[in-house]
Amino acid sequence: MSPDTNPSKLCPTCGTRLNEDATKCLVCGSELGSTEKPSQPTKAVQGSRMPAVTLSLPAAIGLLALFLAIGAILVFFALRQTPEVIIPPTETSTATATATSTATNTPPPPPTTTFTPEPSPTPITYQVQENDTCIEIALFYEVSVESIVTLNSLPVACDTLYIGQELLIPQPTPTSTPLPSATLSLAEQTEAACEKVEHIVQSTDTLSGIAAIYDVPMLAIREENGLTGDSVYLGQSLTIPLCRRYATPGPTPTATPPPPYPAPNLLLPANGAPFSAEITSISLQWASVGTLRENESYAVIIEDITAGQGPTLVEYVLDTRFNVPATIRPTDNLPHIYSWTISVVRQEGSDESGNPIWVSAGVLSNPRYFSWIVSAITTPNP
Repeated sequence: MSPDTNPSKLCPTCGTRLNEDATKCLVCGSELGSTEKPSQPTKAVQGSRMPAVTLSLPAAIGLLALFLAIGAILVFFALRQTPEVIIPPTETSTATATATSTATNTPPPPPTTTFTPEPSPTPITYQVQENDTCIEIALFYEVSVESIVTLNSLPVACDTLYIGQELLIPQPTPTSTPLPSATLSLAEQTEAACEKVEHIVQSTDTLSGIAAIYDVPMLAIREENGLTGDSVYLGQSLTIPLCRRYATPGPTPTATPPPPYPAPNLLLPANGAPFSAEITSISLQWASVGTLRENESYAVIIEDITAGQGPTLVEYVLDTRFNVPATIRPTDNLPHIYSWTISVVRQEGSDESGNPIWVSAGVLSNPRYFSWIVSAITTPNP
């Protein structure tokens, strides 16, 4: 039997040989593929690629150095065009940057002195105690009663104080203390000009005999040494004031100035005593300093401190008592504080108008104070 020369194909499902142009298997009924010859496989389409550049190692290093040099040049020109920034000096650094990058130590500027006014003194808070009065409080703090009344909105008479009440006390305005004067007072001049010697009492000495030896009055020796009598004892040291010798007779005798008197001791009224409107005259009294000479007197100086206008009254008397006239009594309804002092003065001639010229002959007493008030009289409403 001759081999089958007709072209055929196999069924992919059952393996039956079929004609080449058959489209369906007669045995299993499977559909066969197209009878067209399979086309040649097409090649995949590929995009174009960049040409590859291959560099050697020395060339790569050279290009890198070139790029770095170009970048450094660009940065240099950029910095030159940037405006210079000046850093202000601080307390911890005084170096100033300049265009040439040279550090210069610049000292800081001196501080500016600014005048700051001093605050006014703060008032003191005082708590009222038993038996306190406005006058006593004002005298203690050396301020006026009016200032306490005004600061605390008290009645004019200042008679409503109670125990435990808190008062604001204004501080006195500080005043500059004047420099001491180089001029000595009359008493100091007399003391400085007086020549003195020391005498040691011997066994046969008496006070009268010592006075006769130096031609000095016994009274002068007693006053100079504080003796209360004429008795002296062996070895006692006595100071003899030669300036108080008896005047030497001659055509132009020179009077020897007497020693200064001590400060009078003030007696009445009591320090800080208050006086009301019913009192029309106040009596001032002090202790005597001894027998005054013909040309000597007591100087009475009274000053209204509340008014603040200096001495209000100056009188010269021989007695140790002086009545304050009603003419200096306050005319308003505020309590006024007065000070008064006493000293011995001596008349040395007269002025062109015939008024005596008084000079100090003793030490001024310590001041005393009293208050005087003229309360307003009000008529009660019916």
